[in-house]
Amino acid sequence: MVFGKIEYLNLLPFHVFMKHFAKSSQQSMSMNYYKDVPAKTNKKFLSRRVDAAFISSIRAKNYQHVNLGIIAKKEVLSVLVIPNEKSISDSASETSNVLAKILNVQGEVIIGDNALRYYLQKKQHVDLAKMWNKKHKLPFVFALLCFHKDRTLYKKIEKNFLKREVKIPRYILNEASKRTKIPQEEILNYLKYISYNLDTKAKKGLVKFYKEASKIK
Repeated sequence: MVFGKIEYLNLLPFHVFMKHFAKSSQQSMSMNYYKDVPAKTNKKFLSRRVDAAFISSIRAKNYQHVNLGIIAKKEVLSVLVIPNEKSISDSASETSNVLAKILNVQGEVIIGDNALRYYLQKKQHVDLAKMWNKKHKLPFVFALLCFHKDRTLYKKIEKNFLKREVKIPRYILNEASKRTKIPQEEILNYLKYISYNLDTKAKKGLVKFYKEASKIK
């Protein structure tokens, strides 16, 4: 089984959880990991070279998924538009590029750890999730945990991941800080803005996104 692993900080708690889950589940022990940015992971999943992954919402619509996602209740800090005379998409993203068009925000889209570093420099930007929430009073769902097979396994992952808060070991936090060049305390603060529970309100936000996206040419 091949699991698409996106190494952005927003999924750090999930990766920590999966490490422990793999030790307690014989089935998950057979997982191999494919690592890449969201846009490339999407393509691997759609071509079935990846069995499961957090897939960008714009691509996840017609695929099986559990009630796990990457969700911003309000602002997200890591999906931004930098003011620019031209609209420039982020090649690593798909959903965020569409969201910028829906919200009619002109500039350069940046996502992930690069965006968080930019945010921490306190430079001018638009937080797309914050703007979405201000307009629609709904969370924004950036990705869903999708799968091609083994629904029972992924429902088990959903249940176990959501039932308790994941504590990130200091050594993993330190490694993440060195890799991203973002201070540990800023990583922990950032993760407070990320939700993983695809609850009723998040589902409403997702439906609204699909409706708005269908209007984009």
